[in-house]
Amino acid sequence: MTVRTESAAVSSMSEQWPMIRAIVAGTSAMRAAGESFLPKWPNEDAESYKSRLSVATLYPAFARTVSVMASKPFSKNIVFSEDTPPNILEWSENIDLQGRNLHAFASDVMNDCIAYGVSGVLVDFPKADGVHTKADEKATGVRPYFTRYAPGTVLGWRVEKRSGADELTQLRLLETVVEHDGEFGEKVVEQVRVLYQGAWHVFRKMEGKEDWFLFDEGTTTINEIPFVFFYGLRKTIGIGESPLLELAYQNVEHWQSGSDQHTILHVARVPILTIIGADEDTQITVGASSAVKLPVGSDMKFVEHSGAAIAAGRESIKDLEERMRQTGAELLVFKPGLTTATQVTSENEANKCTLQRISEVFEDSLDQCLKYMAAWVGESEGPCFFVQGLWRSFFVRCFSAIAPASESIRQTVR
Repeated sequence: MTVRTESAAVSSMSEQWPMIRAIVAGTSAMRAAGESFLPKWPNEDAESYKSRLSVATLYPAFARTVSVMASKPFSKNIVFSEDTPPNILEWSENIDLQGRNLHAFASDVMNDCIAYGVSGVLVDFPKADGVHTKADEKATGVRPYFTRYAPGTVLGWRVEKRSGADELTQLRLLETVVEHDGEFGEKVVEQVRVLYQGAWHVFRKMEGKEDWFLFDEGTTTINEIPFVFFYGLRKTIGIGESPLLELAYQNVEHWQSGSDQHTILHVARVPILTIIGADEDTQITVGASSAVKLPVGSDMKFVEHSGAAIAAGRESIKDLEERMRQTGAELLVFKPGLTTATQVTSENEANKCTLQRISEVFEDSLDQCLKYMAAWVGESEGPCFFVQGLWRSFFVRCFSAIAPASESIRQTVR
């Protein structure tokens, strides 16, 4: 194993990600995947398969559902608690130092959670040589910022139990850096950032070799790893699953069934001319102003598809699309909460839909990111930041935005 090797937990979690990436990317990505999602038929030659693949189109049910479900909690701006420090409010307008505010940044993280089941945010601080006081920080403009690590960029981690809580003691992050190559060119360099409590290392691969070398290192002023995991459906620390995974599988099924339907339609639209009883030497000219002379007792006619298989295929696809709508709407179905004798919950807390639970956990993770931001500037003992408003009128807004759904879905949600 090298510093670049994915852990067994990450490899297991990411098995479905190539499928999700392809259906999110759309028709071109599904075609590029070839037999991975559209298998060849028995005895189908390469040219026929290529033609069939080139006309297949994706029904974007998964991508559209992810977009709706991930964006609706952010249809209203995030509201901070009243005691949030002014500098945090100011930094939230450019939370990643790339011009994106916290609202837009968090929406992208939520999109990862719904599509892939997990995402991550590193609360980093730029190198600040010669900065020793808050006055220095203000004068130079250095301050903490968020960096989003999308699914596939977290390679592994180590956790230890301390004071009854799980703490990250090591974290490996895959990064790409664009560097100048000559006077006008650029090159993309892959590197792995390894974080420890109070320190960090950056490794790069030796050119032409499989070995990695220590490229850079440093220490931090906070004795924690300021990284926060965000989840769709949380399994354990760092491990999550997309709440729409079954919809992704159904979307691939639709891709395959749609290709079959397109193929049979093509066959059915081209009738076959059949001649019965004619000699091999009989000359045939087919056209509106042509006549055919046949031997006595012979026959000629067009043979066409009855259409029964086409109708059956169409009904099958319609049923599949209905199931896909049902699967997407399941995130909005209210379900009983899990409570213990020591828990005190209101009537509203006892019944929540899956998307509401995801949003509430998301708020907690975002709150932890803001705490790390405060810790970087010595305000770790300050007030607790709580991001409000993600769930406000969420159900009404989200359900009204769903594409026209069947009555069965409406009844289920009610």
